[in-house]
Amino acid sequence: MAMQGSATKTLSQRWDDYRPTKSTLVWACIGAAVVTMIVGFTWGGWMTGKTSRELASAAGSTARGELAGQICVDRFRTAPDSAARLTELKALSGAFAQRQFVEAGGWATMPGQTTPDRRGAEACAAALVA
Repeated sequence: MAMQGSATKTLSQRWDDYRPTKSTLVWACIGAAVVTMIVGFTWGGWMTGKTSRELASAAGSTARGELAGQICVDRFRTAPDSAARLTELKALSGAFAQRQFVEAGGWATMPGQTTPDRRGAEACAAALVA
């Protein structure tokens, strides 16, 4: 007859009567933490410190290249023989040759540096040819 009494209880009554053991509570907390981490790293946009440092470094490098490209374009256009040099640049085929031309001209060498900025030279050549 005890079975009939528990079978007639509603779900909310059975929920109220339930008393989990300590081990059940511990495993439930561990499972919830693991599921939270999986969801957070997979879909929630969480990332490790290493990943965020790599992304910040890549963004900084890209931004420096864009800035160097704009400075290079300005330096190229203000050069006394810019029209003739632009014709020479446009006559070159391929991005590699155009980048080398800009680097050799010194327009991609940033103030305080001794070597040209490769990303800046690429951006500069692309902007000038366009």
